Amino acid sequence: MAGFKHLVIVKFKEDAAVEEIVKGMEKLVSESDLVKSFAWGQDSEGPEMLTQGFTHAFSMTFDKKEDYTAFQTHPNHVEYSATFSAAIEKIVVLFFPYVQVKATASA
Repeated sequence: MAGFKHLVIVKFKEDAAVEEIVKGMEKLVSESDLVKSFAWGQDSEGPEMLTQGFTHAFSMTFDKKEDYTAFQTHPNHVEYSATFSAAIEKIVVLFFPYVQVKATASA
């Protein structure tokens, strides 16, 4: 087993300051040793019937479940979550152990 993945897929509210929200999340994860990797992206080609209005995906990797739990309860995360939650219209959240099938190629 390679670790645990936290995947968040959202549709932001029309008036949400998405750029600021993303910068806040980047800052949050960069200050935490518990988060082993973080990536995010905005949908660019999905047909509306498949995306169901979801526009952004955020992915975090943790070594173990306890690290995820510690991250979720950390005061910085709790504080940021209030800002993030206020900006979303719809959300899907998954947390799962993952199996790495093919690693990212080294440069």
